[in-house]
Amino acid sequence: MSQWAVCTFYEFVSVVIENMPGVVDVRFVEREPAEKRSLLSWEQKNTCILPEDLRDFYLTTDGFTLTWSVKLDNECVPLGCMMVNSVARLCPLLQPVSLFSLPNAPSLADLDWEENSTESGSERAPAAPHFDARSRIFELDSCGGNGKVCLVYKNCTPGVVAQQSEIWFLDRSLCWHFLTATFTSYYRLMITHLGLPEWQYAFTPYGPSPQAKQWASLYQPLTFSSELSVADPAGDTYLNKLDPTRAFKGKAKVPAPKKKQSTQCSSGSSAKSQGSTGRHSGTKR
Repeated sequence: MSQWAVCTFYEFVSVVIENMPGVVDVRFVEREPAEKRSLLSWEQKNTCILPEDLRDFYLTTDGFTLTWSVKLDNECVPLGCMMVNSVARLCPLLQPVSLFSLPNAPSLADLDWEENSTESGSERAPAAPHFDARSRIFELDSCGGNGKVCLVYKNCTPGVVAQQSEIWFLDRSLCWHFLTATFTSYYRLMITHLGLPEWQYAFTPYGPSPQAKQWASLYQPLTFSSELSVADPAGDTYLNKLDPTRAFKGKAKVPAPKKKQSTQCSSGSSAKSQGSTGRHSGTKR
């Protein structure tokens, strides 16, 4: 796919998002294609072969960023973000141990002290990655601090080039959740979910937060309803049904009514005035 075709596709996505109710400030960061030598350098440095679809993506554009906001009460609130790190930022999740670190310092590898539940559980579920040398993990998207989408190579051997990769989501509790087997499938998921907050949590047993569910029900009702029926066949009844045509209408300010003095206050003030006049008259006598 040429760079012109990619830019045309991103412009089409931007127009679709701009036509949604309440959406403002849609920004797409256009980038130049990555050089082949930078891809070869990355593969040699990390002893991994980039998947073919991800390699083609980087040869078309060196990363991808599209953000959009919504207008609430005359304020722009950032909401959607679709991002794929550039080749330079496709860094290992597990950094090498420093020579100056303590020998017993805790690390993510300590979380692999027991076998993962996905391995001993259902046979159909893919085995979760490890935080030690058995897996090579690279960050594709930081998810705004809500987790990390990673390119994962499993069953690695030191000194041997890894070739098979998958896309996994690491949540904030450091639990792994399988997303897709290829980068192309993940890219389609990201576009389908419009980069809404916490959309990756739809593929976890506990799902996104209630606030993220409200945004999903407003901007992607078809996808959200299908995911909700799969996760909970009974359906959730606590979600509010929002009308997009009314959700972003400004409220007319009603002038505050003037406060009227009560009869008690008026009678009390008159009694005080009478008492004061009586005192003054008594002093004159």
